[in-house]
Amino acid sequence: MTLPSLSVITPSYNSAEFIEDALLSVAGQHDAVVEHIVIDGSSTDDTLAIVRRHPTVQCLSEPDRGQSDAINKGFLRSKGELVGWLNADDYYLPGGLAAIARAAREHPEADVIYGDCVFVDRDGKILRSKVEHGFDRSVLLYFGCYIPSTSTFMRRRVVGSGGLLDCNYRVCMDFEYFLRLASTGFRFHYVPQVVAAFRWHGANVSALNVPRRAEERRLAQQRFGANYSDPTLQFLTYAQRVRRLLHKASSGNLTRELRLRQMIGRETRWFEAGAGRQTCQRLACL
Repeated sequence: MTLPSLSVITPSYNSAEFIEDALLSVAGQHDAVVEHIVIDGSSTDDTLAIVRRHPTVQCLSEPDRGQSDAINKGFLRSKGELVGWLNADDYYLPGGLAAIARAAREHPEADVIYGDCVFVDRDGKILRSKVEHGFDRSVLLYFGCYIPSTSTFMRRRVVGSGGLLDCNYRVCMDFEYFLRLASTGFRFHYVPQVVAAFRWHGANVSALNVPRRAEERRLAQQRFGANYSDPTLQFLTYAQRVRRLLHKASSGNLTRELRLRQMIGRETRWFEAGAGRQTCQRLACL
């Protein structure tokens, strides 16, 4: 049985510094059928010139209403059986998309499939691990968005049912989106493999908009939970942090996380010749 096809949407605006890594990481997924669509917000730097060097990549460049709007445009243009988004400063690891596709084939009941990721610096060196666990709505709601959007794909039926991002959320759009999908009844499935690298460089949207992030998080919690007081929310956050650790311990993922932490500082840019490929081979075996 063949693997389901995937569509990767990359929202972009003045992303010349990093976008080639994203493009190369998708192009290198030879064991998966992948459509790559860049939705650009009329960049004024060299972003479009870089994208044009990759003729298999579809590109739309026009003004938009922000990242969520760009991702929605890509979702609606895409053709893959699975759809997800990869920010222009992030990249996939080798075999990551095939792992997602295999899980989707083996679990036809799953609507949302997500894996692990690593946080890396500007140069692609590991900063910290992001080893996760099976889906738990309470952990998502009160601990926070533990599901890494850069390692997540949705079935075509999710988008077809109107499952698009809410453009009113500009920082916690993934948090609100996953909560909304879970509340609607869509089913999540976790893949214990490192799928992608999330680049943390100080200019990330979440790092530059801390007050708005807190505001959007609280709005989503009120919408999908209850209007609890701040002390109650703090207690629930602590309780779900403990619950999250228990999930990791019972699944063996705490051990995986400790092993991954021993690799902090290692290069992961596998599409460049050098140590990155060796690191990614080790990550795939965790």
